[in-house]
Amino acid sequence: MSSSMVTGGTSGIGREFVTQLAARGDDVIIVARDTDRMAAIKAELEPRYGVSVETIRADLSDRAEVDAVAARLEDPSRPVDLLVNNAGFGLHAKILDAGTLPLQDRAFDVMCRAVLVLSAAAGRSMRARGAGAIVNISSGSAWINTGNYSAIKAWVLTFTEGLANELHGSGVKAMAVCPGWVHTEFHERAHVTASNLPEAVWTDPETVVRQTLTDLEKGKVVSIPNRLWKAAISVAGVAPRSTMRWLSRNLTSSRDKTDFPDRPEHDRQQDRQGGDR
Repeated sequence: MSSSMVTGGTSGIGREFVTQLAARGDDVIIVARDTDRMAAIKAELEPRYGVSVETIRADLSDRAEVDAVAARLEDPSRPVDLLVNNAGFGLHAKILDAGTLPLQDRAFDVMCRAVLVLSAAAGRSMRARGAGAIVNISSGSAWINTGNYSAIKAWVLTFTEGLANELHGSGVKAMAVCPGWVHTEFHERAHVTASNLPEAVWTDPETVVRQTLTDLEKGKVVSIPNRLWKAAISVAGVAPRSTMRWLSRNLTSSRDKTDFPDRPEHDRQQDRQGGDR
């Protein structure tokens, strides 16, 4: 029986990964901060699918706790066949806002450093066995310029492509997933206005995860699980950078908020590491 680890597996896309992986017969390891949610998922999925659900309480902004998860990935007695680096949170905060710097730091720790450390640990272990896969959740925003979030997701995309090159020929796959707008709690938590967007631009978590797993089987390095977003990203990839900056400025202006929360409450609402895009 295969074993899969999902970070940020208690809500949104991460929760859907946990469900679909368990449904196909994988034992699942959930890494998240919310112990109550993890316990509820374990109680639901184990009897339903006859799999084992292991839970690891970890704050991925804490380096010691990231190292503990990495050690689990490299434990030769309990191999992990698939790692999904999904944990994350939205950043509807301006780069120049000094009051949000702690939040920006946490974003780097959770969505960049933890992805680096856990991918490297999984990659070493999987390469030694000659099999395995690493899926890192990037975003369609990697092609635009909307503050630090776009920069972070562009890093995840480029990092994963570099990782795939290092693993080429080893039997281990690495793939970046770049969803667009997905119906989850993500945008509400990030205080991003999205209610005026047409339904055509949205995807549901079930489709994102199903297409991701299909693309992984095909050996793709980048998965864009929505036809409309594939077309949009194809255009963005060849458009002049000046055009993309103009588009990004207008997109950002259209959803700017004047009711940006004070930082402490904002951090509590955002930093749940649900990873739901």
